[in-house]
Amino acid sequence: MGRVRVQREPFDSGSELEGFGAGGDVGAIATFTGIVRGTGGMSRMEIEHYPGMTEAAIAKIVAEAEARWGLEDCLVIHRHGAMAPGERIMMVATASRHRAAAFEAAEYLMDYLKSRAPFWKKEFGPDGAAWVAAKDEDEDALSRW
Repeated sequence: MGRVRVQREPFDSGSELEGFGAGGDVGAIATFTGIVRGTGGMSRMEIEHYPGMTEAAIAKIVAEAEARWGLEDCLVIHRHGAMAPGERIMMVATASRHRAAAFEAAEYLMDYLKSRAPFWKKEFGPDGAAWVAAKDEDEDALSRW
């Protein structure tokens, strides 16, 4: 049921939602779209991943979310490659019978993507390039689930 896409190309959030959650017993759709921030003068971010492994890891957590919250539909899109500040980096959409399940499942998926999904991020700014380190608050957010 859930769909996972890891892609280099930009995506249009509105177009992705056309027909999302159609049919079934959907009463709520929750979405989140992440944007590349330009903090600290960052000029671009590059994201690396291992094709196949990354999709499989995300598909596993999507299946867990679908089972736990009884989702009717689920979509995760995550980009890789070079992106400039202001570009969309990822999107999560969940559809369920009730809003609480849609919101909680989306938040769970976002917490997982932020802290555990197998992506490696490098930021380029005025002082050169640096790999983005894991943050304690991201791990704390995931631990509540």
